[in-house]
Parts: sequence; structure tokens; C-alpha cells
Amino acid sequence: MKLFDVYPLFNITPVKAQGSWLWDDKGEKYLDLYGGHAVISIGHSHPHYVKTLSDQLSQIAFYSNSVQNPLQVKLAEKLGELSGYPDYQLFLCNSGAEANENALKLASFVTGRKKVIAFTKAFHGRTSGAVAATDNPKIVAPFNAGHDIVFVPFNDEAAFEKALNNEVAAVIIEGIQGVGGIQLPHDSFLQFLDKKCRANGSMLILDEIQSGYGRTGKFFAHQFAGIKPHLITMAKGMGNGFPVGGVLIQGDIKPWSGMLGTTFGGNYLAAAASLAVLEVMENEKLLENASKQGDYCMQELKKFPLLQNVRGRGLMIGFDLPEEKKSVRNDLLTKHKVFTGEAKPNTIRLLPSLALAKNEIDIFLTALNAALS
Repeated sequence: MKLFDVYPLFNITPVKAQGSWLWDDKGEKYLDLYGGHAVISIGHSHPHYVKTLSDQLSQIAFYSNSVQNPLQVKLAEKLGELSGYPDYQLFLCNSGAEANENALKLASFVTGRKKVIAFTKAFHGRTSGAVAATDNPKIVAPFNAGHDIVFVPFNDEAAFEKALNNEVAAVIIEGIQGVGGIQLPHDSFLQFLDKKCRANGSMLILDEIQSGYGRTGKFFAHQFAGIKPHLITMAKGMGNGFPVGGVLIQGDIKPWSGMLGTTFGGNYLAAAASLAVLEVMENEKLLENASKQGDYCMQELKKFPLLQNVRGRGLMIGFDLPEEKKSVRNDLLTKHKVFTGEAKPNTIRLLPSLALAKNEIDIFLTALNAALS
């Protein structure tokens, strides 16, 4: 049997990782500024994270959600404290796509409606409802296209107001569009959505899967706008590599038995991993570091005359390359041993560990200067 090859692969085989660095099977060392799709939040192989998972594995790794799991309760309390949402409720699952599926389902249950408004260039996942709300025809199968989704131009208040009616169950938007190319919603636009959704009886879902968990210097990117949406979806950095997802749910929404469900979500190892991440984030002040180092990185990137539209918040950064320099990302990896991401052929995304250090940014800037030259 062979693998079903849906991923274009770099000819690199990582075998070891520590902090912001990877080593391959040939002993080559790479600076990781992509974090495996923004997943590595506290750094690779953090000692506290490794010990926490090892200790938990030696006790109990899994049982179903039909029993009491004190780790889930502890996680909900710690997450509420650090995120600024102590009055919300937590539903745990396994991935970002699953979090968005459950948020959309929950909004439909609560409102009794079925229509959804999403936005151009949105990416919400690859499962049925999540991919239907994703603005990328390449990954939407005919089966998914039947969903009742309306796409509205990003940051366009007039177009949104025109699309909103009393059939809309939910409005889903990313805190910052990641796959869409590090596109930031205006704070005033998020405030407008929040106000209109509440007046219309629709639920506002903030997809913070890539932009959340401290990446922008605040716990969630939407907190720059000062709003509190009905539902917030999370994953990626939540488990630092262990598959974890979750939905934060406004406190006055009442659950009933069987309303949502998951086999693996919130298992002992997942909860332990998530708690370890929060403990490291708090003890090492990683939100503050993400803000400080992100500001420094963007300030330095703006000094490069060839780079266009440097943008982002914290350690979620994007910039565009001139068409003739679109091979720079590949050169950074193959010649200068630096992992970065892309959003389209000439856009580079930086999504490193929140523990990234200034000297590591300087290493990247030197490599980027050489690659551009």
C-alpha cells in the first residue's frame, strides 16, 4: 500500500526539534518560522510540555466522555482565566474544522435557522460545513456546495448589511485571515458585525483557529476590537502539536444531553497538553513576547525596499514579494534553512512559536536579505 499523495512535499525529513529549530535526517538545522501551520505555540519539545504528557501517559491516556474528567474542568477554568472569558463554556473536540462544524451546528440549533454568511478568501476547514464556508472552489466538492452559504466581500459593511436577514443563523469570520493571506478585518468591521448580529438574532462566530491562543499578542485577535462574540473556535496552538480543538460558548446558551458529541475530544492526553500550553504561556509571558518580537520583526521587514504590504499582528505576519522574487520562499528553505509559509505564490506567512527570540528574527532577516539579493 502507498500513501494517497495529496500533499506536495519538500525533500526534508525532520527527526528532531527544540524550541524554534528543526533537524533533519542528514543533520541539517532549520529555523522554524512556520510552526507546522501555526501549531507550535510554545516551542518544540518544551520540557514542561514533554514532562506533563509523559506523566499523564503513565497514568491514563484515554477514556470516553461518559465519565468525570477533572482535567477538562481544570482546563476550562484556566482557559477562562487567561483568555478573559471566565463566563463562557468550553466544548472540546479534536481539530479546527471540527470546532467550526460544532459552532455552526450550535448556532443553527439555538436560532432555528440554517443560513450562514461567510467572507471572501475565508478558510474554515475541510469537513462538510467548514469547507462549504470556505471561499476556495478547488476544495469544495459538489456534496459540500449544497450548503446554504452566502459569501460577502471582506471588510464591506454595506454588502454585509444587504446579505443579513432573519434566515441567517450565523456569521463566521476569522480573527485574521491566514490562508487568505494575512488579511486583517478592520476593528470597526468586527464591531459592526457584532452589533448587527445581535440586533438580527444571528450568532457571530469568531474563527480564531490560526489567529488565536496568543499569536497576535492578545489571547484572541478579535479582542483588539473590544467585542465578545457568541462563539469562538480554537485549535492549532491549543495543543502545541497534540490534536486539540475547542469552542468557547456564550454563558447563557443552554446545552442539552447529546446536543454535541465527540469520541476523542477532550481526552486525558489532550487536556493535559492544553493545560501545559497555558501554563507555559502564563509563566513565560508568551503573549507579551509575541507582541514585542512581532513588532520588531514587522518594523525591520518594512525597511526592505522590495517587500510589499508588510502586515499582521504579533507573530502572525505576512508580506508580498515582487513577481520576479516569488522563488524566495523556496530559496529560504533550501539555501538558508529557514521554514516559512505561503498564502499564494508571492505571499510569505510567518507563524512561528510565540517564544521566538530577537536573535532568531535577526537570523531570518539576514537570510531574507541574502535570498532577495
